[in-house]
Amino acid sequence: MSRLIIPILALLLSACGQAGKNVLTKPERPARIVSLDYCADQYVLKLVDRERVLALSPDAGREFSYMRDTASGIATVRPNAENVLILKPDLVVRSYGGGPNAAAFFEKAGVPVVEVGWTPDIPSVMKNTQRIANELGEPERGALVNTEMQHRLARLRKRETGQTALYMTPAGVTTGPGSLIHEMIVAAGLTNMETEHGWRSIPLETLAYEKPDVVAAAFFGSRTNHPDAWSPMKHPVAKAQLTQSEVVSLEGAWTSCSGWFLMDAVEALAGKDGQ
Repeated sequence: MSRLIIPILALLLSACGQAGKNVLTKPERPARIVSLDYCADQYVLKLVDRERVLALSPDAGREFSYMRDTASGIATVRPNAENVLILKPDLVVRSYGGGPNAAAFFEKAGVPVVEVGWTPDIPSVMKNTQRIANELGEPERGALVNTEMQHRLARLRKRETGQTALYMTPAGVTTGPGSLIHEMIVAAGLTNMETEHGWRSIPLETLAYEKPDVVAAAFFGSRTNHPDAWSPMKHPVAKAQLTQSEVVSLEGAWTSCSGWFLMDAVEALAGKDGQ
């Protein structure tokens, strides 16, 4: 690895020296794409032919990666400067990979970056998908993904009015308005039992006398979750919800990154007649 450091430093110094002279522009159709995290992986795998992908993140094939089957056979790379720059990518795609300063760093090194970004609702997911597709040189594929999302929403048979749902994780966390999970619950025709904004502990006091019609159960049984002994889900009142209410299991791959695949979760929440 030490033999690689000198050429990488030379590349960085050369690129930084040019940064003030040239405006960095993204290639119209990038052909050497590197993805730095599994949220970025989903968009790269969905929108780009695999021969244009140099490397994905180490998590691309994990169970919480929606496009894990498509990732098979594609090289992976750790999201650090040395490993990425030696590949000579013409585009880096990231959500959180490489840390908060990664985008500025790679752009100073002469490598343009596409940021996946955060989306609070379903319309913004579609807008974000089209933006990313455009930057990857695949606007038509982005449009097709959004058209399919719209068709699935139009075909959706929502729950009966008045049914409530509560999102629950093994760590005893839930969420209310202002989150994409909340938007999924509403899209399925359900009312979110949690009315407070943001993420918070499940409302044990409320659950003692009022139960949801549906529990949206996230990651239960997954090997990627390790709740500690003090999780609110250890409380008998919380455990009771998993036996007294209808439980809809939501795969981590459907909800862990904001993308078109959230429709799998919406359809599951809508019930067996939702599709």
